[in-house]
Amino acid sequence: MSVEAAHAAEILAALSAPERLQVLAELARRGEDGLTATQLAQALDIPVPKAGAALARLHAIGVVTGTGVYRARLDALRETAADLDRQQPISRLLVIYPELRNFFSHGRLTTLPPTLSRRWELLAEMLVRFLDLDGPCDEDEINRRLSAVTDDVAGARRMLVDAGWLERDRAGTTYGTSRTVPARESSA
Repeated sequence: MSVEAAHAAEILAALSAPERLQVLAELARRGEDGLTATQLAQALDIPVPKAGAALARLHAIGVVTGTGVYRARLDALRETAADLDRQQPISRLLVIYPELRNFFSHGRLTTLPPTLSRRWELLAEMLVRFLDLDGPCDEDEINRRLSAVTDDVAGARRMLVDAGWLERDRAGTTYGTSRTVPARESSA
């Protein structure tokens, strides 16, 4: 597990405790004004030691700042999500295909562009590049690879066939690339 993934797991584990999540939510609601541990305990109707313990844990993972008066640091959550996004297998290709970023969320394909549009063609090209086929693959292997980036494996596979990037052998048991992937450089 990467350092970023371990940090994200630590944050999620900390926020899985209802009282800590309530503390963070209340601090977020209060904004820059923040709250003391006593004010927080009163606002949430919990004992001051529980509020203090929740604040200490949230401060330790970096989602709360301050001493005396505490404030939520929601940017820490956004930064952690961005760190995890950068680790997704498709991220390196989204640098090369920036016009396709809106079709992905957290490394997952969430929607397909309109059929036969330029972006539909580019997405098919990017996905075949992602598959990185070095020879014929059976459907299970194609599905396994596509499942790393989409829940609609059949739709993505169909798009690759319809766009002419994949073709099935005559027996219908394996797929292979049907054309050469063009060179493409990062626009970033």
